[in-house]
Parts: sequence; C-alpha cells; structure tokens
Amino acid sequence: MQDKAGVVRFSVSLPPTLVEEFDSAWKSMNYENRSKAVHDAMRTFISEFKWTRGETEQMAGAILILYYLDKPNLLEKIMEIQHKFRNIISSTTHIHLEEDKCLEMIAVNGKAGEIRNLAQELMAKKGVKQVKIAVVSP
Repeated sequence: MQDKAGVVRFSVSLPPTLVEEFDSAWKSMNYENRSKAVHDAMRTFISEFKWTRGETEQMAGAILILYYLDKPNLLEKIMEIQHKFRNIISSTTHIHLEEDKCLEMIAVNGKAGEIRNLAQELMAKKGVKQVKIAVVSP
C-alpha cells in the first residue's frame, strides 16, 4: 500500500530471533526507527546483488591497494593501470604508511565490470599485497 509520502508499506514474516537481533542492531547504531534500518539493509542488499551479478550496472566507490615498494617499477605499473582506466577513476590518494609500505585509495565511478577489471589488474601485480573494493549503487 502506498501512502502520500511516496513510500510502500508491506509486511514480512520473520523468525522472532532474527527480529530481536535486527532490532538490537539498529537501536545500538542509533537509527531513529526500524524502517530506516530496513531501508538501508535493502539498499546494501541491492548494491551487493548488482555488484556480483552485473557487468553494466553503474557503481561508485573506492578501491584500496596495500603495496610494498620492494618490487622494481611497481609504482609505474600501478600508474599505467590507472591511466588505462582513467574513464572510471575520479581521484586517487596516496598514503605513506611506513618507509616501504603504501596505501592507495582510488575513487571510482563506472560500470561494475570495468571496476572489477581495474581491481583485478591491480591485484595481479607483484608487490601488491591486498586489494579491497567497496562500492554502492548510486
């Protein structure tokens, strides 16, 4: 049923323990009400679905890369990859963690498949220790 505010009311049948856990979680996170928590949970579910299933879905987010400078030409290789994917990269931030350890944050906005390809190319480089991807569906 849709009301004047443009929202749809619906009912859901859930096990009582799941509802109790959910209520405890959203209250501890200072949500104003259960509806807002359900809204956010559904948005996350949809974003994850689009990320895992879609190639052409528009996504925005960040790729984090942890790497060590012990491999020759690693920075040049990372820069080459970034230039190759410049159409989906909005910005980058380079952070020096230690003398030989760096963290790079790449802000991305593009199709899910392109973001995945960028992350995979970065992961494949020797010297890259870890890559994490966080995306949302705008």
